[in-house]
Amino acid sequence: MTAKDCLEKAAGSSLGELALQLEEDAGTPREDALRKLDSMLTVMEAEVEHACHLPVYSISGLTGGDAYRYDQYRKEGGSLLGEIPALAATYALSASETNAAMGRIVACPTAGSCGILPACVLAVAKVRGIPREKVLLALAGAGLIGELIDEHASLAGAQGGCQAECGSAAAMAAGAIVEMLGGKPEMAFHGAAMAIKNQLGLVCDPVAGLVEIPCIKRNVGGTAIALSAADLALAGVESRIPFDDVVEAMDRVGKALPAALRETAGGGLATTKAGLAMKEKVYGKTE
Repeated sequence: MTAKDCLEKAAGSSLGELALQLEEDAGTPREDALRKLDSMLTVMEAEVEHACHLPVYSISGLTGGDAYRYDQYRKEGGSLLGEIPALAATYALSASETNAAMGRIVACPTAGSCGILPACVLAVAKVRGIPREKVLLALAGAGLIGELIDEHASLAGAQGGCQAECGSAAAMAAGAIVEMLGGKPEMAFHGAAMAIKNQLGLVCDPVAGLVEIPCIKRNVGGTAIALSAADLALAGVESRIPFDDVVEAMDRVGKALPAALRETAGGGLATTKAGLAMKEKVYGKTE
């Protein structure tokens, strides 16, 4: 299935409703699908708050405490960002630090990019007062966008670089936000396409091979891209390159990336002096 197919099937409806209908066609009743989404949303709500109230540190000791630090700064009025972006940044840090500390998270679509979708969706929902039912439908629509990317490109950093993880998460988040705020399916796909375009070619270069540096802060960057892409789409701005073509390009770019930049920790930030020093701190000297 393609985005073009989805737009034909979703005529007069939403991507969330289409996703639920496709689930029913595959044998999962609507009520069961919504119940599963509600369970995921409950986990998301916990993970975006977990590291905000007290500092949480990773097992490696390389990262932690930033969600708490940034939340205090935000609450004191220091943030340069608006209310929704600043809250989303806090949430993204919290979810990502929870993941790095082996806490419970929803991989949406991956653990390394787990902060982007819940941060954006829950920040918008909280500030704009979006009812839970609409949030669940938005998550269903986001899932459909993720499925399309997975079918025609990849969601894995090891296969397509970080564009496959944070890029896909930002696309899913942008589409979800558009749906939550009343945008049409066409607008959701424009938002998703613009989010991917702004992370096309993003490499996956985890320091010491751990999903911490630069992954956690890339989640924050992903929220900014998702929110701006959704805002553009809601304003009527269109992606000149259609979603399906963007995903096809994403697939080609991912395959063109050298192995050193696809989650092997063999290049990029992982092989800087600081990155190698952190690796030695975690694993000791290696021959």
